[in-house]
Amino acid sequence: MDSSTILIVEDEPDLVRILKYNLEREGFRTFAAGTGNEALAILDREPHVDLVLLDLMLPDMSGIEVCRRIRAAERTKGLSVLMLTAKGEEIDRVVGFEVGADDYLVKPFSVRELMLRVRAILRRARPPEPEAEMVTFGSLRIDQAGYRVWVGDEEAILTALEFRLLATLLARKGRVQTRDALLADVWSIEADITTRTVDTHVKRLREKLGPAGEYVETVRGVGYRFRLRPDGEDA
Repeated sequence: MDSSTILIVEDEPDLVRILKYNLEREGFRTFAAGTGNEALAILDREPHVDLVLLDLMLPDMSGIEVCRRIRAAERTKGLSVLMLTAKGEEIDRVVGFEVGADDYLVKPFSVRELMLRVRAILRRARPPEPEAEMVTFGSLRIDQAGYRVWVGDEEAILTALEFRLLATLLARKGRVQTRDALLADVWSIEADITTRTVDTHVKRLREKLGPAGEYVETVRGVGYRFRLRPDGEDA
């Protein structure tokens, strides 16, 4: 059983009832909102929401806009978001990931698949057992226990998924990681997403790391590699 709190943002009452029933049966606490504005209001007053199940098509604003506002707000920028949509086009998935969604589930979906995605996201969001309290690499300082990253004296605010991606690349520095390997190891489950997802998240990670983003190198036609040394002289 899980005691995490999940906000369901969906305007189809029948689907909301199904989601609430199955999530609560597994021990989750739930809230439900039928519009984007209602969802944002709940997040404003409820400090302990762990995950948002966010429909892409809402009556007052798109799920993309709701996700963008979640990521822009100081209180909610690290919140996990699983997008739900009836659309399956890759462009929708890419846009969703670009604004910070952690995963993407296309309707109709099975309850079992939903639970797998939810548990995988919540598992990724929990800080791993640290190998060391603080890891330093060039201008980067990483607090593995606290899920915090600094570039020089400035803190870089990462989502749980972005932190896991950075930690995975850093732990394997000097070794090329294929996109498929990163999908399996960072995303944890076999998801109905493409390797473009990895490219989108690496791009966002580099942007957030600023000058330290150059530590993550692209190996064309293969994947990505974290430098062996900060100066790039990996002899």
